[in-house]
Amino acid sequence: MAVLSAHTSVDAIAAHDWDACAGTGNPFVRHAFFHALEASDSACAATGWLPLHLSVDLGDGIAGIAPAYVKSHSQGEYVFDHGWADAFERAGGRYYPKLQVSVPFTPATGPRLMTRTPDAAPHLIAGLQALAEGNGLSSVHATFLTQDQAELLDAAGWLIRMDRQFHWQDAGYGDFEGFLGALASRKRKAIRKERATALEGGISIRWITGADLRQAHWDAFWTFYQDTGARKWGQPYLTRRFFSMLGESMAESVLLVFAYRNGRPVAGALNLIGADTLYGRYWGAIEDHPCLHFEVCYYQAIDFALARGLARVEAGAQGEHKLARGYAPTPTWSAHWIAHAGLRRAVADFLDHERRAMADIIAELDQATPFRRQPE
Repeated sequence: MAVLSAHTSVDAIAAHDWDACAGTGNPFVRHAFFHALEASDSACAATGWLPLHLSVDLGDGIAGIAPAYVKSHSQGEYVFDHGWADAFERAGGRYYPKLQVSVPFTPATGPRLMTRTPDAAPHLIAGLQALAEGNGLSSVHATFLTQDQAELLDAAGWLIRMDRQFHWQDAGYGDFEGFLGALASRKRKAIRKERATALEGGISIRWITGADLRQAHWDAFWTFYQDTGARKWGQPYLTRRFFSMLGESMAESVLLVFAYRNGRPVAGALNLIGADTLYGRYWGAIEDHPCLHFEVCYYQAIDFALARGLARVEAGAQGEHKLARGYAPTPTWSAHWIAHAGLRRAVADFLDHERRAMADIIAELDQATPFRRQPE
């Protein structure tokens, strides 16, 4: 008999049970990552992210977990449903609160139905719907799913949304020069010029990971992050304490790429290291240097992935400028369960048109990658 339970904190579930369901391949779904988000007051009721994680026990301990939050807004999700909320509320409905099945502030692909056994997944799906209905929530949104989980939710009657990001994939390049060799000559020259330009003015680049991480590095990165956050969101999503906690509990999964000038860090990017993927997350700078963003975020990520034998780099949300740097358009998936029949029909119609348009966009962008179409 399946026993479903809702938990108002990640710490209400033992770390070993959580990680047994989450697996080891994706750092964002580890217990330690959610603990850092919640214990640092980055994802909490006060910020509009009330934890309500769902677990299922099939008789021999927790067999599945869906990390979920009751949301009073749609910020920090990267899959935009503001239009749905506005339309529903203009029609007299109440869109918020809703249930968000995701990793807060993290547009990275990963499991959202985290299971030790496939038998747990149907129970989690039904449980999420029951959790929404029982708490008067308008909808459930599982974002940045793996494609196989999107198909599973599609079969359960959820509405499927497709978007796109830009990911780099190793095709057996060996090193960065091997990667450049796969590009058209003009694109190859442009990247070499950008990399040289980025290092002008005495800029040097360092990778900082594992036991080399210090609080001074997080102090510097916090300054970078605040600058970017203030320009993009008005205020940063994450607290300073989050970064220290991340470094304390997941240092081996953290890669900071710092740019130094005269011994002082002037820019940096935070990445997380998975089993086969490097995930780019945040970038910031306190000095403006041409092409430095491309070097720190995209080219250094490729260098690191090749050095570590990682198959791909996910460079985060949006950004068609990544295309010219060898990052190809890649579909991303989300699934949505909506309680109100009228809103569900309207969203289903919208998504049907949007998926077809997005497929056309991805096909068009794929023709604009810098890779050679024929031997030179």
